[in-house]
Amino acid sequence: MHWFYKICIVLIIVGGINWGLVGLFGFNLVAWLLGGAQSIFSRAVFTLVGAAAICAIPSLFDAGRDSAAQP
Repeated sequence: MHWFYKICIVLIIVGGINWGLVGLFGFNLVAWLLGGAQSIFSRAVFTLVGAAAICAIPSLFDAGRDSAAQP
């Protein structure tokens, strides 16, 4: 499952960079690369980024438990 979380982190980073560009410059890189915000490819990437963010939520709670267990 370790590779799964790495993929999730990469997708979250892609989403974060994309949202940063949208916020700073009004430029949607994913939509630009994949044929517009309504293209099936852009929507697939947006969906994967959202799913990755949801899958990463439990790791927030696991990280706190791991650091508390160390002396």
